[in-house]
Amino acid sequence: MIHKTSIIDPKAKISKDVIIGPYVVIGPYVEINEKVEIFSHANIQGNTKIDSGTKIFPFASLGTQPQDLKYKGEKNSLVIGKNNQIREYVTINPGTEGGGGVTKIGDNCLFMISSHIAHDCNIGDNVIIANNVPLGGHVTIEDNVIIGGNSAVQQYTRIGRLAMIGGMTGVLKDVIPFGMSFGNRNFLKGINIIGLRRKKYENKLIMQLNDAYEKIFQSENLHENLGKINGEYKENELVKEVTNFISKDKKRPICTPNQKS
Repeated sequence: MIHKTSIIDPKAKISKDVIIGPYVVIGPYVEINEKVEIFSHANIQGNTKIDSGTKIFPFASLGTQPQDLKYKGEKNSLVIGKNNQIREYVTINPGTEGGGGVTKIGDNCLFMISSHIAHDCNIGDNVIIANNVPLGGHVTIEDNVIIGGNSAVQQYTRIGRLAMIGGMTGVLKDVIPFGMSFGNRNFLKGINIIGLRRKKYENKLIMQLNDAYEKIFQSENLHENLGKINGEYKENELVKEVTNFISKDKKRPICTPNQKS
């Protein structure tokens, strides 16, 4: 069902069972799959693909030109997965040539009011981004991350799987998987034990991870600390995920417990 006041370019690919409310504007290169619902006054432009079951609330703006002065009109795209909720005034920009040209959103995410996903971001599944949270360009958010309201994430930052960011946190450093990070400028505040238990991980694995966390962050020389525990937790998938995250090439330093809030 498409409301008569909506303006939809005839070249746009819209599945038959999509619901489009009044005063929605959709550009020529947009592709929208089945069971998507778009509420009034939303604006969708660019090479944007929206997968099934996603809901887009009033005044959201998707696929418009990246907010990057280096962007010169090169081909880019925005890919949004299944069953996402994109709330009022959310903005999501497509990619740029310098970041691979694609902004990607996974499945089952919730983007609350006035959050912003900048160019070349890569967002995993089951991510919750609360009200008024901007992500800078090239940010990577892994699965099941929660970011509290009025936080801000600097460009090129990585946030690992099942991490939690407290409200009003300035995220300038990478956050390890399962980490909890807070502060005016983010510091690490332990392991997200409750989140791990909710995901049904064995208590033994969680306690070993917590023990490894203490050893990894006992000083600011993380790579030396990693060398000391090399092989000690080789059977623990959670510890391995954290150590791999720290060892990867990165643009930002790793957030540690030793940072001042």
